[in-house]
Amino acid sequence: MVRRATATLVVVALAVLAGCLGGGGAGAATTVESTATETAATTSQSGSPATAAAAGDVTVEVVEVVEVVDGDTIKVVMPDGARETVRLLGVDTPEVHAENTPDEFEGVPETAAGRTCLRAAGEDASAYAKSRLADRTVELRYDGKAGERGYYGRLLAYVVVDGAEFNYDLITEGHARLYESSFEERERYERAERDARERGVGLWSCATEGAAAGGADATTDDGLSLSIVADAPGNDNDNLNEEYVTLRNDGDAAIDLSGWTVSDAAGATYTFAGGTELDPGASLTLHTGSGTDTDEDVYWGRGGAVWNNGGDTVTVRDATGDEVLAYTYE
Repeated sequence: MVRRATATLVVVALAVLAGCLGGGGAGAATTVESTATETAATTSQSGSPATAAAAGDVTVEVVEVVEVVDGDTIKVVMPDGARETVRLLGVDTPEVHAENTPDEFEGVPETAAGRTCLRAAGEDASAYAKSRLADRTVELRYDGKAGERGYYGRLLAYVVVDGAEFNYDLITEGHARLYESSFEERERYERAERDARERGVGLWSCATEGAAAGGADATTDDGLSLSIVADAPGNDNDNLNEEYVTLRNDGDAAIDLSGWTVSDAAGATYTFAGGTELDPGASLTLHTGSGTDTDEDVYWGRGGAVWNNGGDTVTVRDATGDEVLAYTYE
């Protein structure tokens, strides 16, 4: 059983009073109830973490971090030696082991570019967590409203390191969004997230106008926009599907892309298949590499990179060959 330290510290002092009650009787026991608001955490001389107690209705434990899974999840060794996975309470960092859903992050576009930007932000959050928490002794502080465990059986806790609440730091630095759940500090976290969004820091840079992740590089009067990610992570030729052009329809009518083309300055050309339609509010991403076409992603099937990192021109033409959009980058 995991040992828990409860809110009230009860100290029983047994005082042997020399000379009292005939020189050998035990004195009365004295009970002191602590009202301290700070954590009374201790570590044994051997270095193993000791269970800690805190005031109010909060339960605190001192644990060892043995793995940082990502920005909002860690693995720890508990005071009794058990290993537990801890989900940081109240925060959600972008995914690094799965696909991101941009519409969970206010203002980030629901495009391949938006997902790519969030993946990079998730990697930044993981690196930040590792720099602060890896191989450290930290405090887990539980929340009375949220409970100690979540849906998947993981511990839910605020993580305190060097006296700072790491969950809150993730929010203020823009490494995480507020997780939609019930917990005591929600209002404070809401204010911190709002401030981070307004400053456009961390993952919120993915939502700023003109950002590589979501801003349109070129737009028509009818609401068709184009954006490009030319420089894939690592060697472009080894990561062809992370080099792509995204078309988005912010107009009021669907656009029939059948027979439309996308080409570079050297004349490499992709032609959209018949029946390709871009509905209002939808986006379609053309990846350089190979894959299975869907309503949101199509694949050029090239064996090498198309878009020059140092500069190129993206040209979109309709089925009659008329230029619809063109964008030159350097």
